[in-house]
Amino acid sequence: MLAVQTENLEMTFYMGDIAVYALRGVSMNMGEGEFVSIVGTSGSGKSTLLNLVGGLMKPTAGKVHVKGKDLTTMNENNLALFRRQYIGFVFQSFNLINTLTAVENVELPLLFSNVSSAERDRKVKSLLTEFGLEDRLDHKPTELSGGQQQRVSLARAIINNPEIILADEPTGNLDSKTSEEIMEVLYNLNREGQTFLVVTHDMSVAHYGSRIIYLSDGRITKIEEV
Repeated sequence: MLAVQTENLEMTFYMGDIAVYALRGVSMNMGEGEFVSIVGTSGSGKSTLLNLVGGLMKPTAGKVHVKGKDLTTMNENNLALFRRQYIGFVFQSFNLINTLTAVENVELPLLFSNVSSAERDRKVKSLLTEFGLEDRLDHKPTELSGGQQQRVSLARAIINNPEIILADEPTGNLDSKTSEEIMEVLYNLNREGQTFLVVTHDMSVAHYGSRIIYLSDGRITKIEEV
């Protein structure tokens, strides 16, 4: 089964009477366990494509199949349940809750699952320790470096063991050394079987993938095997 399949995706936004064509007939496939990078300049449509694959918005036209399910036919409740079960999100801006500690941020997805408090605590602390944050468990985001915040964000994305991770510019706010460390974490998770779709403008990040999809003006212009 394909992890992701899009068919002739189109996405049009309107600014008053002006139509902005974010995607123009994008078709792509992704196998389970693949690491695929999407690159393009700002405005090329790459983040829009990621949001459509994640079920965060619906296309103007076309189909999005994830794990064999057509996301375009699902209502919001079913989409929320689907995302919770199958998809983890990693964002450039980390999207952590500043009033919560590292442990509490990572624990959030488990609060909606049938997991006991003791098991949540064990799983979260074990994962954060694996990510080298054992001495930052009770620190809030403002007390963490950018790289540490992104590790917390990654831990939150994978704590429910989703089959697919969608990452939007995961190293965009990080220095080169920290970026390399974060990408090594993603690469190792992929080697363990996790599927990754990563949006980036950084070719050093893109080359962690086995395929690079190039987008320009809402169209795929090239697919490169790495």
